[in-house]
Amino acid sequence: MSGVWGKNIKLSIFGESHGNAIGITIDGLPSGVELDIDFIKSEMKRRAPGNSALSTPRKEGDVFEILSGYYDGKTTGTPLCSIIRNSDQHSKDYENLKVMIRPSHADYTGNIKYKGFNDHRGGGHFSGRITAPLVFAGAIAKQLLKEKGIIIGSHIKSIHNIKDEVFDKVNLKEELLNNLLKEDFPVINKVALNDMVNKILTVKKELNSVGGVIETAVLNLPAGIGSPFFDSLESHLSHLLFSIPAVKGVQFGEGFAITEMTGAEANDEYYMEDNKVKTRTNNNGGILGGITSGMPVVFSTAFKPTASIARSQNTIDIEKLQDIKLEIKGRHDPCIVPRAVPVVEAAAALAILDLLYDNK
Repeated sequence: MSGVWGKNIKLSIFGESHGNAIGITIDGLPSGVELDIDFIKSEMKRRAPGNSALSTPRKEGDVFEILSGYYDGKTTGTPLCSIIRNSDQHSKDYENLKVMIRPSHADYTGNIKYKGFNDHRGGGHFSGRITAPLVFAGAIAKQLLKEKGIIIGSHIKSIHNIKDEVFDKVNLKEELLNNLLKEDFPVINKVALNDMVNKILTVKKELNSVGGVIETAVLNLPAGIGSPFFDSLESHLSHLLFSIPAVKGVQFGEGFAITEMTGAEANDEYYMEDNKVKTRTNNNGGILGGITSGMPVVFSTAFKPTASIARSQNTIDIEKLQDIKLEIKGRHDPCIVPRAVPVVEAAAALAILDLLYDNK
């Protein structure tokens, strides 16, 4: 398998959900960067489990330990390696899942791919737990982008069939994104927040789960970042976004809705303002030909309902090749979306930083 991603910034991610530790090695960071450790901790806390009735009760502090590439408060320029030790595993909850295949999990595909040698406990390397190191790396990338004035923020666009307002893709303000970053459950419309929370708590009582959509925006990206075809900003971003467990869709700008428009409606017409090129609409999400236009980059990421639910489900025993019934035990999120917000932002920050270094 490949656990490596990137061109200028290379990531190597490792670990299993119930192993001793998870971690990441980041190659390509410049030397002399004074890391904002408090900011990294705050980003890790946004993703960490066990902090809300809306998430899994598994309690992990996600305390990171930097092993290399960092000395006297600054990056050295050599590969930076960080680990996060697992401390609250209940592996006994997964004893029967070596052969009892959970629906919509990677149990079956992982068993086939690795010939039964994969660590199945808590999902092993397929687990959403492995996104913690990604958030660590993304926090560093966010810091480097912020030094260039580039801001990334998100809100929960929908939970199940409950929708928030959408971003104004033309006149999006930094203040809104910065305020959303402070929220545990970031939404624009507080009425939607209450409805979404109630929906998650309801399905939790029903031993069920729901999914949703996260809308993300990147402000102050200069025009000219990205390349056509294989190194387009869309493809580079999508590569990392689809690496996040449970992601089933990514769209830029109006996405699939643009197919319902005519060309006259969909085209983003240009105009000049203070000697800057702008567009009156932003249906393409700030990207044309795979390259940034200078308008806000806006995209949405769709997450499926959490696959682990405690209801009785039909599945198979992979060892006996028999049909069986399964009731999943363990601790799981009734909705992964709120904790996935910083993960999506981390992926965006890393993908954008990687392409920015093409323009050095």
